[in-house]
Amino acid sequence: MDYSNSKYWDCCAPVAGILLTLSFSPFDYSWLALAALAFLFAAWQGCSARRAALRGYLFGLGAFGSGVSWVYISMHSFGGAGVSGSAMLTCAFAAFWALFPALAGYLSVKTAPTHNGFVRIVSAPVIWMLVEYFRGYWVLNGFPWLQVAYSQLESPLAGYIPVLGAYGAGFIAALTASVAVEIVPGKKRLLLIAGLVVLWGAGGLLRHIAWTHEIGRPVRVAMIQGNIAQDQKWRPENKINTLLKYKKMTEEHWDANVVIWPETAIPAYLDQVKDAFLTPLSNDAKLHNTDLIVSVPVQENAPKKSFNAVITLGKEEGMYRKTHLLPFGEYLPLQPLSGFVLNMINIKLGNFTPGTANQPLLKAGGYPFITLICYEDVFGDLSIRGLPDAAFLVNVTNDGWFGDSIEPYQHLQMARMRAMETGRFLLRATNTGMTAVVSPTGEIVSQAPLFQETALTGTIIPMGGMTPYAKWGDKPVIWGMVILLLGLIGTRQVLQAPKQLIQT
Repeated sequence: MDYSNSKYWDCCAPVAGILLTLSFSPFDYSWLALAALAFLFAAWQGCSARRAALRGYLFGLGAFGSGVSWVYISMHSFGGAGVSGSAMLTCAFAAFWALFPALAGYLSVKTAPTHNGFVRIVSAPVIWMLVEYFRGYWVLNGFPWLQVAYSQLESPLAGYIPVLGAYGAGFIAALTASVAVEIVPGKKRLLLIAGLVVLWGAGGLLRHIAWTHEIGRPVRVAMIQGNIAQDQKWRPENKINTLLKYKKMTEEHWDANVVIWPETAIPAYLDQVKDAFLTPLSNDAKLHNTDLIVSVPVQENAPKKSFNAVITLGKEEGMYRKTHLLPFGEYLPLQPLSGFVLNMINIKLGNFTPGTANQPLLKAGGYPFITLICYEDVFGDLSIRGLPDAAFLVNVTNDGWFGDSIEPYQHLQMARMRAMETGRFLLRATNTGMTAVVSPTGEIVSQAPLFQETALTGTIIPMGGMTPYAKWGDKPVIWGMVILLLGLIGTRQVLQAPKQLIQT
């Protein structure tokens, strides 16, 4: 039965989108990502471009409506918006990002003639990944959530991550789904199955390659998880108790080489706490031969600017200012419209300035490291800009904005990708969870529980060398897919030329 123009596909598309969400943490059914994309690619075959866009949009509503539903918690529980306002903005948020699967569907049908197997198999994965790249890097400063590669950290396709990055590994996952659609009708079944075996087998073999190497002795680390509720964090009456808590928990771990505090652990600007609190703490750190990595907002007056920053205290002192800001969290894009809407529903957000791109690396434990503040850990290009000099990665974040939702699990999953791409240990310090030590292969070495005041301790090895992805970044993969897409479009025109001649 031909379902190409049936509403059967329309009704099932949101369900397939929900299945995509279930492929990510904390559910981790990685095979569902392949099944969801296979359904979507099949739904695009034999229908009009407008119908494909509709099915892509419905798929996106299911995926983003379930996968980023935690936006409601940040707006209602901590942003100050009412129930109706929070629900309205959450729906608008999901509806906006659902436009991108719709765009992929429209372009896939416009690009590929359904009668040519190779073009049909390759075009949908290429376009899907190029749209993911556009969404992940360019739209509203980038939103790479629910990109297919993050669902495959435990599968054989993870072997491609240090080589091709998230977009290369994601393309192979999408290609697998597209090939699966062609296997079902039985056309060239053995050849297609053999191709998948080779692709997945190569990924499994790549997982056993060590792209980087040890360059020094183990470093003892302690990451402080203060577990301070987001609605209490910035209350003036709590400031002193917060500072004393972090000081006390730090003093219990002077035996560590490095102690790390989470994002904006200090609920005050740097100049307000530097002399009375941070300078004495730095002096104590020097006495114990410990380096502190502390996150604190910084305000400058000439001209007046505010930065989300990380500073180091102890033997090596320095500062990193966050470069990639979170839209609608640390700055307001689409002004003046966004500011007008948020003011109407009583949401007040930060107004930070991005730091410069080429900042010197901070040092702790005797080694330089790459600093990633919160949202920066979801961008692969930011994690490789300090290589090969950096020996490990440090990510400080605060997922307390999203309560007991799936967001902290998704965020940690994305952060693990950065360790795999760089071949470095990742130290991830959070306010309420998930604080973790991640190995260069993306494995979680140790992890603190959610919503508990604790200090996660462990040992990491400083790493040197460069993975292929660290050398090349995303550009070769993206340009390769652009060239491939242009070739597919050229093939389509060549294949259509005889039909046009016959018609004339």
